[in-house]
Amino acid sequence: MSGYSAPLADMRFVLNDVARLDAIAQLPGYEEATPELTDAVLEEAGKLAAEVLAPINHGGDEQGCRFENGVVRTPKGFREAYQTYVEGGWNALPFDPEHGGQGLPWTLSMAVQEMWQAANMSFALCPLLNQAAVDLLQTHGTEDQKRTYLSKLISGEWAGTMNLTEPQAGSDVGAAKTKATPDGDRYLIQGQKIFITYGEHDFTDNIIHLVLARTPDAPPGTKGISLFVVPKFAVNADGTLGPRNDLRCASIEHKLGINASPTAVMAYGDNGGAIGELVGAEHSGMACMFTMMNNARIAVGLQGLAIAERAYQQALAYAKERVQSRAITGDHPAGVRIIEHPDVRRMLMTMKAQVEAMRALLYITAAALDRAKRHPEPDEQASADAFIGLITPVVKGWMTDVGCELASTGVQVHGGMGFIEETGAAQHYRDARILPIYEGTNGVQALDLLRRKLARDQGATARKTMDEMARVLKDLSGRPGESMKAIRDGLGEGLDTLRSTTAWILDAAKGDPARAAAGASPYLRVFGIVAGAWALALCAEAAARRLEDGQANGQASPNEDFLRAKITTAQFYAENILPLAHGHAATVTRGAGSTLALAEEQF
Repeated sequence: MSGYSAPLADMRFVLNDVARLDAIAQLPGYEEATPELTDAVLEEAGKLAAEVLAPINHGGDEQGCRFENGVVRTPKGFREAYQTYVEGGWNALPFDPEHGGQGLPWTLSMAVQEMWQAANMSFALCPLLNQAAVDLLQTHGTEDQKRTYLSKLISGEWAGTMNLTEPQAGSDVGAAKTKATPDGDRYLIQGQKIFITYGEHDFTDNIIHLVLARTPDAPPGTKGISLFVVPKFAVNADGTLGPRNDLRCASIEHKLGINASPTAVMAYGDNGGAIGELVGAEHSGMACMFTMMNNARIAVGLQGLAIAERAYQQALAYAKERVQSRAITGDHPAGVRIIEHPDVRRMLMTMKAQVEAMRALLYITAAALDRAKRHPEPDEQASADAFIGLITPVVKGWMTDVGCELASTGVQVHGGMGFIEETGAAQHYRDARILPIYEGTNGVQALDLLRRKLARDQGATARKTMDEMARVLKDLSGRPGESMKAIRDGLGEGLDTLRSTTAWILDAAKGDPARAAAGASPYLRVFGIVAGAWALALCAEAAARRLEDGQANGQASPNEDFLRAKITTAQFYAENILPLAHGHAATVTRGAGSTLALAEEQF
């Protein structure tokens, strides 16, 4: 397996020229995010990813986790890597200084997290869930709960989990049967949860579980779900650890990928009940948990980007070294490196363009998250929050689907060697496959986009977002050249398709919900492809502006090759990826009848 090198040049370009980190740093509380500090953070994070996390990725996949007498042992080097991560203060990056956080923007934190996930996704799942737990407790926890848990979770000294799924209750969380019986000012939790990422491990002394359960008088369905904080060890008043709670890891799963991350079956209350505290109001568990889930869904979309970047780096390195067959032009009688073959270049450009589109869209989303949290104007906060609500299922759904596809393309670039485990290409493919499944399958994301995000305002936020996307067309209209025309024309046609498909699916949802739902997944795909084109158009416009600034100063830009490649990459996306949106749109508007036509016995 090849190593990992953080794509710092592209990260900096998107952060500075597209996500406008300089403007984010002007928001209240983010004043410490100076250019010098952010550069230092990116450099040091890249070193940790390349030198500590990436080298143990393949070995961790081979070894997996061990379950011995109720104890989970992570692979060699993982516990030590986690301690290095915590000692560097990395876990605290985006959190409130009141509880030990560094108070830096989420926009910067997302770039750093991309490095962790690309270098070693199994490892980085632990910080991902911990981050979501912190966000939930900061939003919904009592002052006592914040005082008890946040500083240790933010430092990484303790880790957090989310416990939703049960054997009979997957996406249908309302079917959960775990019980929470009142016992004074606390509750006794009894039940079983499955698929709990890092539900048990050897990284930290304590694990703070956030558990969905049902009180005795709870109404059926999701309206009767409450949320509880259930620590592995009780926490004394002075912050020290008390007795072991009545919970245990019953087993860990054997999986297709992410083998170095333990996925636990958790048993609560074998001996009377695990002690838990209510978070938020009784029966408001789903509203509370959605804070954690939405944070995690954006982070899972980030994982799609990260695994695609890792697969691309490995495929590119192999293509530059592997000699196979003569050049199609016949200019070289001997074999050439496969990067010289047009079809291999097509695959590499397909990977590069979509990786860069995903990165730009993710960082744009992270910047909106910062504005929603910190902007002084309520209207700006509300606008940013509405955009985040709309784009979250797109980020999660589209980016994880594309992450899987590009990991598969990485195997294809390797040819037969990609199918051999020791090259490492297969691991990226196996690791990527979980991403469209967890934190809500991508079918659930598509329904969320349709039934919640579009329906709640009859598409008003979507139309506002498309209007925002259209603004870049005006900026591109004054740019000369074939590349700019291709980008402008492609995005314009893509936006027309997205607008018409959005109108169709909103209208269909009013009269025939099943017909609309049949097209929900291809509709999400249309949205993602067009959003990616918009993000790359912003990159192309920023690159052209940089090049013009250099020419105006009478000297070439020091990174001229990089900037010209950004424009060409956006052109490739417009000409090779964006047309796929029109096909998916046709599936939305024409395909429902045949999708729903067969009787069950005809399958």
